[in-house]
Amino acid sequence: MVINQIKLVYFSPTGTTRKVLESIAKGIAVEDVEHIDLTLPSGTQRKIPPFSDEVVIIGAPVYGGRLPADAISRFKQQKASNTLAVVIVVYGNREFEDALLELKNLSVGLGFCPIAGGAFIGEHSFATEDVPIANGRPDSLDVQKAIEFGAEIKEKITALQSADAEMDLEIPGRFPYESKMHSMVVSPVTKEEICTVCGTCASVCPTEAISINSNVTTKVELCIRCCACIKACPTGARIWENSKMKEIAAWLNENCKTRKEPRIFGIDV
Repeated sequence: MVINQIKLVYFSPTGTTRKVLESIAKGIAVEDVEHIDLTLPSGTQRKIPPFSDEVVIIGAPVYGGRLPADAISRFKQQKASNTLAVVIVVYGNREFEDALLELKNLSVGLGFCPIAGGAFIGEHSFATEDVPIANGRPDSLDVQKAIEFGAEIKEKITALQSADAEMDLEIPGRFPYESKMHSMVVSPVTKEEICTVCGTCASVCPTEAISINSNVTTKVELCIRCCACIKACPTGARIWENSKMKEIAAWLNENCKTRKEPRIFGIDV
């Protein structure tokens, strides 16, 4: 089979998932690459025709060992017709648990035919300079592995006679999936003394939980703790003050220091 077009479909609040998908696409080396960014609510308003003969790379971060609920709902708006797909999750150096299996099964239900998958490492949402958790990842080594993975995907697809070829992508995980982490009604807060009310935090929020008037207001019940607002704030005005969130970050910093490497599936290595 010849790959004529690649479509990247992703939910990526802090940009790490997008970076991995772009690197995989670079390895596949096809000129026609289209982004379908479902991170912000505005991205879901675009009418996307059903996928057919392109190759689709689908990616999402891992939250508590599972896919984010908002990513699932936005992915479910997509439809495919036996379209070849690569499923990717990105996690913060703890564990991806059932998330990749969940994404594979979700993609099958939408009409995709997953031929390969991967679990890559990205800087944890809760990471800061003072409390590092896989800071700076995906780094140059991760990017190179993603590019090599893309080249291997291209080789596998090129060897196929058609998209109807029977495939059985084995992904680790348990079904029924393990329960998600306990729900917490908490959000970052704004240090008003250094906030310039520039609106960056609101512009990157995947759930439109943040609004800007004379100051910054957050609807705590809408916050998914992705920390996009914290990482994007140009003055460092968005922070966590909640003691439980600080405890979680400290635990991750202490117990997830050993570097983990990307894991790939569906490719003979």
